[in-house]
Amino acid sequence: MKKTLVIGSAVCDIVIKLEHLPVRSEDINFYGQDMSLGGCAFNVCDCLRHFQVPFIPFLPVGSGIYGRFVRERLEERGIESFCPSSDNENGCCYCLVEPDGERTFLCYHGAEYLFEDEWFTMLEESGEAGLADTVYVCGLEIEDRTGDRILSFLERHREYRVFFAPSARICSIQHDRMKRMLALHPILHLNEDEALRYTGCGSLDDAGRQLIGLTQNTVLVTCGPRGCMIFEEPGRPGTLIGSFSPDGHGDAIGAGDSHIGSVIALLQKGFDMEDAVRNANRVAAAVVGTHGALLSDEHFSIIMENAGIE
Repeated sequence: MKKTLVIGSAVCDIVIKLEHLPVRSEDINFYGQDMSLGGCAFNVCDCLRHFQVPFIPFLPVGSGIYGRFVRERLEERGIESFCPSSDNENGCCYCLVEPDGERTFLCYHGAEYLFEDEWFTMLEESGEAGLADTVYVCGLEIEDRTGDRILSFLERHREYRVFFAPSARICSIQHDRMKRMLALHPILHLNEDEALRYTGCGSLDDAGRQLIGLTQNTVLVTCGPRGCMIFEEPGRPGTLIGSFSPDGHGDAIGAGDSHIGSVIALLQKGFDMEDAVRNANRVAAAVVGTHGALLSDEHFSIIMENAGIE
């Protein structure tokens, strides 16, 4: 099995639990906070680690208190980023969680979203780039000021199967960069709201058909408690793969990341797309049922045992 190259961020998530989102000039108290390791790319890495699928973490880590926090937590999970350390300060993400588990992010981007051309050259000259056949990329890094460098690397490696998660910032990604990314024919992973906003369509089927026309590849649209829609053929309606009920009452932090990370891992292990999505739905439901984006090794093992996956 070849490796999966994971390009993106590892972030310090500051999770704040509150009764409702504040409005202008309001003074509210919140009832809990925590710090945990997150970031879309790290969450994908952790899923691959759980599934024992080999991967290359390409995650910039900077300086400052948040950079130190990220570095220590990566070491605890046995993950060493290929990117050299940066002198720039790491940012963080404030995750505002309401009682129903919905999350709202306030992001301060720092070193974790910035990439250098020479890092990609090092990846190629070391031979590591040739050990991968799959790559994950998030739209947050493509939108940021060094996104062109990621795209240039991917354009040199059209042999990769690209998984692209544009994120809630999908409509903010520069048009020329989005055009370059779609020209790589990625497998697109986004949620229903993102699909409808980006396409301007009134129905999910119309949005899926438009998106698959742009990518000429599979489009996965997560639909919350309904499951995940798979669009695989132009002009044909999607297939809905039903969801699973969360075991507990947690929050939605990391649910989408765990879903795409599980899809990638299961496809690498030889599952077909429908089975990969079905079992990714299991993992995402477990993440929604817990607090934060990460599942313990024990919790993950129970999920896989119940699913009959070794």
